[in-house]
Amino acid sequence: MSLDNIQLPAATIAALYKKSLVELKTAPAKENNATTSSINILGKNAKGVVIIVSNTDTAYLPDDELNFLLGILNACKLNMDDVGIFNLQKNEGVDYKTITSSLKAEKILLFGTGAEEIKLPLSFPAYQIQQYNNQVYLTAPALSALQTDKAEKTKLWNCLKQIFSI
Repeated sequence: MSLDNIQLPAATIAALYKKSLVELKTAPAKENNATTSSINILGKNAKGVVIIVSNTDTAYLPDDELNFLLGILNACKLNMDDVGIFNLQKNEGVDYKTITSSLKAEKILLFGTGAEEIKLPLSFPAYQIQQYNNQVYLTAPALSALQTDKAEKTKLWNCLKQIFSI
């Protein structure tokens, strides 16, 4: 008899495995908050900076616009861990209340979208830093338009310097 063919009686096997290898009792599943789970962002949003874009073609931003945005964030001493990019087109029916409560937003930058699209109860022009409900809002043209216009980039940079104390 070789060691490869040892057969143990059922009582011996039961004695060896007194505890089950599979847990049959399961804990009840936790219910997810529908509001939080319905909001999809790119980034970890560690510093409460939410960047709202409106793009129907991609999940968040095309590669060239994302690279441009990463350059802006780098100049502001931020990275993708610090911000959350939110595509308004992929999260229909979400308003500023949901964004600020679910994402704990302190600074909200709107690129290519206006305050009325997130149902903000006030209106303000592009490049005007607006305080409302303990948040800072800034609207600017779409990133695709900013990439090619040096004057618009300068206006944006002047606002970002104030917002992020650069």
